[in-house]
Amino acid sequence: MSYEPKILIVDDEARMRDSLKLLLSNEGYNIQTGCNGREAIECLNKDSYDMVLLDMIMPEMDGRQVMDYIKGQHLDIMVIIMTGHASIDSAVECLKWGAYDYLRKPFDFEELLARVKNTINQIKLEKENKLINGRLKVTQQRYQYLVNASPDIIYTLNPEGEITFINGAVESLLSCDAEQLLSKHYTYILFEDDLNKAKYHFNERRTGSRATSGLELRLKTSNNSHDPEKCLLIVELKSMGIYDKLIDEIDKTFVGTYGVARDIGDRKRLEAQLLQSQKMEAIGTLAGGIAHDFNNLLMGIMGRISLINHDIDLTHPHYKHLKGIEDMVKKGADLTKQLLGFAMGGKYEVKPADINELIEKCSDMFGRSRKESKIHTMLQKDVCAVEIDRSQIEQVLLNLFVNAWHAMPEGGDIFIKTKNIRLDDEDVIHYGIKPGEFVMVSVTDTGVGMDEETLQHIFEPFFTTKKLGGGTGLGLASAYGIIKNHGGLINVNSKKGEGTTFNFYLPAVEAQIVSQLRNDTEDEILHGTETILIVDDEEIVINVSREMLNNMGYNVFVAGGGKEALEIFKKDKDKITLVMLDMIMPDLAGSDVYNVLKEIKPNIKVLLSSGYSIDDQASEIMSRGCDGFIQKPFNMLQLSKMLRKILDS
Repeated sequence: MSYEPKILIVDDEARMRDSLKLLLSNEGYNIQTGCNGREAIECLNKDSYDMVLLDMIMPEMDGRQVMDYIKGQHLDIMVIIMTGHASIDSAVECLKWGAYDYLRKPFDFEELLARVKNTINQIKLEKENKLINGRLKVTQQRYQYLVNASPDIIYTLNPEGEITFINGAVESLLSCDAEQLLSKHYTYILFEDDLNKAKYHFNERRTGSRATSGLELRLKTSNNSHDPEKCLLIVELKSMGIYDKLIDEIDKTFVGTYGVARDIGDRKRLEAQLLQSQKMEAIGTLAGGIAHDFNNLLMGIMGRISLINHDIDLTHPHYKHLKGIEDMVKKGADLTKQLLGFAMGGKYEVKPADINELIEKCSDMFGRSRKESKIHTMLQKDVCAVEIDRSQIEQVLLNLFVNAWHAMPEGGDIFIKTKNIRLDDEDVIHYGIKPGEFVMVSVTDTGVGMDEETLQHIFEPFFTTKKLGGGTGLGLASAYGIIKNHGGLINVNSKKGEGTTFNFYLPAVEAQIVSQLRNDTEDEILHGTETILIVDDEEIVINVSREMLNNMGYNVFVAGGGKEALEIFKKDKDKITLVMLDMIMPDLAGSDVYNVLKEIKPNIKVLLSSGYSIDDQASEIMSRGCDGFIQKPFNMLQLSKMLRKILDS
């Protein structure tokens, strides 16, 4: 719909009113008329007008009085004065009173139309200007809100590097007043060690160069903490130079810098967690491979000792030496067990358990041997069940207790706490586990604490703060791997001189707790006459395993790999009662061999054997009905019991 300006004509001469109304109506204007000042005021009170054509000389109330009313009540109405007594002085007076323009009677109708059109255009311009100013004001308010509501520090600097604007985010991030920073040089809030790279960054903006898109800096806060880290804010700085002309013009002048500083402290901590997790995974893979190969070597030694011991009695002069060698092999196997624990090599026997009961048992056992350390337990009564390998979690607890004991050479207190807790996505995002309900176990000591450098390496294998020969550095590494392999996470908080807290989290389960029962049988080698196929790619393992089985009375086939094993099995499947199957082989993996064995002979009994502990692959086969698992190195007694358990079932 087109805009139709509304005009009020006020004149005491009827002919003049009618002529003006006719003329202006034909031009598309909406016209109303009044014959005197009082009638004009009545019209103004009833309706709204864009413009008034006002005669100055009228009876009762002249144009000056009407104009005073208009300027008092209707400031937005434009007034054109019409008078037959005009002079330069009277015209100036009219304009001073507030008239927009004036016409001297008699006037030409073309002149009238031009003046009216000009006035209407001015009215339109003023309305548009108000609209634009209103929008500009809203935009400015929104801009101010966005800038002040931003969680990032937004700033401008003059050419000398002094702060000319900084938003309110600086108050929450740096604990200082934004107003007090105005006119301060940017180095006022900059950590001294980062001064040179900051100067280089801002000089790039002065020249227009953009070699660095973002810069990591540390800003000083007004935090009164004695911890230097809490007095610094790590930010990513992004900035642009401000110039009086376009940046690609040669004769531009640098007038300052504007930019954003974003707090990246949390991001840096999360990146460090992720990097640490990736590093630990890589080291774990290496450690697991070493432990696997070392266990194969120990298998050869352990097997040979078992064979010799089988042929001699306690009175033989070499018996004690052989027993000493066997004990050393067991210690070597314990070391590889810790390595495999770190490498997340698997769980042996997983059952729902009461973590409180396990903690009470371990802490009681440890407390009896380390009486200089006082143990305090704060265990949640209704703590959820956890599905664990008890022996491995016992190993974790004892490693943490020993670590706390070493941190308190003159004695101290160990606090053990359990608690049901929920971990959300942000809590577990960099640990590779699923969120949900967990049981938290925390072990806190009052010892010497650790610095930041030590904390970065605490879970790495072979890292130790003890003197040479004082420890292997595998205890906490194995704890890390065991907890992670149970679907949980472990972390540490410590400060030099303030003690240490280890927290580990195990997934909670809704299952009935299975009590731990021990069935100790006599140390007697059990014999048999069945036919067994040994499948292993290590010649050392094949030779010693064959001799042990022969000594126990079994008939033996051997295969140096998966493909050879399947050829033998296809040919003699009716003779073979059990297959001793290695998991890791180069030509065909143990899992693939197992699948084909079951296809050929569904009721064949299979005993998995590996230098690793039960990993995910072996666990998957066990869940599909595999008959047993034995970890290298094993001796004749262990092997004989496992075989009879499977064959007699």
